[in-house]
This record gives sequence, structure tokens and C-alpha cells, in this order.
Amino acid sequence: MQVILKKDVQNIGEVGDLVNVKDGYARNYLIPNSLAELATKGALAQRERNIARIKAKAEKLHQEALSFKEKIEKIEKIVLSAKAGESGKLFGTITTKKLSEELLAKTGLEIDKKSIILDNPINHIGNFVMTIKLSSKVKAQLNVEVSASETIKEVFEQETEEEN
Repeated sequence: MQVILKKDVQNIGEVGDLVNVKDGYARNYLIPNSLAELATKGALAQRERNIARIKAKAEKLHQEALSFKEKIEKIEKIVLSAKAGESGKLFGTITTKKLSEELLAKTGLEIDKKSIILDNPINHIGNFVMTIKLSSKVKAQLNVEVSASETIKEVFEQETEEEN
């Protein structure tokens, strides 16, 4: 089935692209979520009239994402502190929401928490790399350093040793 994309869809195409997809994918996902429309004669004619506007808008968004990337990469790293045990394991995790709030405080850029990609959860002290997906083509990487604000004795291990 041929559809015209209304928004960028990962691994499918960009706004305004005419793509072939499976019927079920188009009917059950793309069209109901307003990501695409059927490629009818009227829609194709409308696409041709709007192609320059769509490409200009996409270019503007791309340039904006590049400027965001530049601002983000000016920060060499984000330093966070959290309560941790003696072994370096955090009580809880550093969430993407917390990272998003920290980016807002440092850069003034409001980054959606869903745009932040972590390879592994941040649940211990150390250095981590987070990837921020700013657009379909632009990604920024930022180092995160997590240190212990307070080291708490791990009582559980001591109790088991005393029982033996």
C-alpha cells in the first residue's frame, strides 16, 4: 500500500515521502496515529503543491536540531550526586526525567525525556554516556558523572555475618 508520510517515521521515511508499506501496518498504525495518509490522486496532488513547504520546514527543524546539539555538546558533562551504598550501588536510579531536568537547568533547552537514550540504567556510581535524539538525523552525546552524595553503610551484609 502506498502512503504519504505526515511525520518522520523511523526506518520508513521522512515527512512528505511516498512509501510502500504493508497494508496492515498502514491501516493499524500509520493512519490511525496520523503518521501517514493514503496516497490517493488528491493527496498526491496536494503533496506536489506542498513539497517545497514541507522540505523547507524539515530543513528548518534540522538546523534547529543542529544548534541544540551544539549547545548540548558545549557542556562537557553533567555531574549528579545521589545516595549510594559502600559498594557504589545507588539507592534508586538516575532517570531520564532527572537528566532532562538537569539539561533544562544547564542549557535552558527543554528536552523530552523520551528523547534521551541510555545504553544501561544509571544505578551505580561512575561515568555514563547518554544519547539525545534531537531529530531523525541529529543525535548528541553527553557524558554523565554520578558520584555519591552520601555513603550509607549496607546493613544487610553485616546482619548476615553476625548470624553466622
